[in-house]
Amino acid sequence: MAVPPRFARPGTSTGRHRAAPMVTTSDRLASAITSAPRPRAAPKHKDGRRSLPPVRADAMWVTVLIPAHNEVGQITETIASLRRQERPPDQIVVIADNCTDATAAFAQLCGVEIVGTRANRHKKAGALNQVLDRLLPILGPNDAVMVMDADSALDPGFIRHGVDYLATGRYAAVGGTFTGKRGGGAVGMFQRNEYARYARDVRRLHGKALVLTGTATIFRATTLQEVVAARRDRRLPGLPHVYDVRVLTEDNELTLAILHLGFRILCPSECTLTTEVMPTWRELARQRLRWKRGALENLVDYGWTPITRPYWGRQLLSLIGIIVITAYLGSLAYSVIWLGGVKLNPLWAGVTVIFMVERVVSVRRRGAAQMALASTIVVEMIFDVFLQTVQARAFWQAAWRKERKW
Repeated sequence: MAVPPRFARPGTSTGRHRAAPMVTTSDRLASAITSAPRPRAAPKHKDGRRSLPPVRADAMWVTVLIPAHNEVGQITETIASLRRQERPPDQIVVIADNCTDATAAFAQLCGVEIVGTRANRHKKAGALNQVLDRLLPILGPNDAVMVMDADSALDPGFIRHGVDYLATGRYAAVGGTFTGKRGGGAVGMFQRNEYARYARDVRRLHGKALVLTGTATIFRATTLQEVVAARRDRRLPGLPHVYDVRVLTEDNELTLAILHLGFRILCPSECTLTTEVMPTWRELARQRLRWKRGALENLVDYGWTPITRPYWGRQLLSLIGIIVITAYLGSLAYSVIWLGGVKLNPLWAGVTVIFMVERVVSVRRRGAAQMALASTIVVEMIFDVFLQTVQARAFWQAAWRKERKW
């Protein structure tokens, strides 16, 4: 793996806008310890969670890692969004993972550092591990590591607000909520509505999201160092790296790891971004099957714990949703075939009204046109049935231990 000479940062500078470091990575790694330091356990608070030592926000050094596989069409927009930040990152590293296009060349023209993976067979998680294995040992309490997808673009205040939250020590990691980029036709529209609903739910919960998504998340470096140490001590699943390469949803698994170490996470309303939508139903089905099955298998790995109980509860609700939608559609089919028309009983009529109201209200931020479309029920029902079908397939594959595929 080729490492550029600036892939390091000096430990003495604390200014917000610092000059490029002159020390090479090989020089720093030669003097660094060979394993991540193990922070002393912080006392637990009333909520049973731990905090990290607070630091000055303006003293934090932010390194952004962008794993990219053939992202030539997106990488320049991603980097541009980092350049436009109210609080720019101190270092941007694009991890060119088995690229066969000009991703690395375009990124280099944008003035960022490039690291190429070496014989990586584990996709995004493996690419990030190759860099983090070398980077984490030289980071300290004032360091933050941001991981973001190469097809995402941050809104200007993301890093500034994220760093402010991290500096307090209360949160070990801060993630973002996202909206979908343009394109994709009808399937893209459905995803943008879905993302708007997700962001609304997170806002209503005051940032208490269940997952730190891979679209963009900022971690305290000491958080990631402790994850590695806990995996090494077998207190967490997986090999002693930040990301568990065995799983389909490495971001979800890392979230569970951080929570099981007693830390807090947050997805505040100030940290927002846009991300690419899947352009076809086939690609969307593949993506969602990976997400849903991966989430199930992550829970199996961690078992039944106080942390995983809410996640298991959501899986139960998903199963109930499959049963309800099947019964609902079955009732409609029976009414049309045997009764000669749509005749809903009061129960299903009530379900229909509740579904319609929820669909309309939850896309209010998307405008009047999307609210009107949602009120028709039929259009939204198509996407809901699609998602429930994917969820049912995920349950089936996980139960029968079908081969995991990206």
